[in-house]
Amino acid sequence: MEADDPATIAERIAELRREHRALDERIVQLAANPDDELESKRLKKRKLQLKDCIARLESLLIPDQPA
Repeated sequence: MEADDPATIAERIAELRREHRALDERIVQLAANPDDELESKRLKKRKLQLKDCIARLESLLIPDQPA
C-alpha cells in the first residue's frame, strides 16, 4: 500500500470500518451466550486493534500544519 496515496488510505479505512462493524454485530450475538466468553474477549481485542489502526490511518489523511 502506498502510504502517501489518500485514496488508498481512505479505501483501507473503509475496509477496516466494515470489519469493525461486523465484529460489533458478532459480539452482540455472543452476548446472548455466556459460554462463548473467550471468543467474545478475542473479538473485542481485535475490535480495539482495528479502532487503533483506523485512527492511525485517519491521522495520515490530516495534512501537516506549518509550525
